[in-house]
Amino acid sequence: MRTMTPTAIAELYFDCWARKDFTDLAAHLSPDCRFTGVFGTANGPDEFLSGLSGMAAGTDSIVVRKRVADGSDVITWFDLAMGGAPATAVANWTHIEDGQISTVDVTFDPRAILAASS
Repeated sequence: MRTMTPTAIAELYFDCWARKDFTDLAAHLSPDCRFTGVFGTANGPDEFLSGLSGMAAGTDSIVVRKRVADGSDVITWFDLAMGGAPATAVANWTHIEDGQISTVDVTFDPRAILAASS
């Protein structure tokens, strides 16, 4: 496997999410990767992919607005539409070490998504 830049790995993350297929992403997850977000946390590749697959299953659309990279850190600002709710602005901070995602921190206001699901 060739080494990808942090930006390319972040792009792959969102491409896999949009396709709802994370086969290509699995090789880019650190064995001790960690996800922290509004709806929960995940530790390790299995939990990480399970959580992301669950989010993808409920995703209506993802529109990336901006991606900014600084060394091994990539922040992606995007609009997330889930469960029929209006699109919600989301910030995703991905940290990559040695070509693998080690940490993803996500923040957004979940009120519209929660209201649509109730």
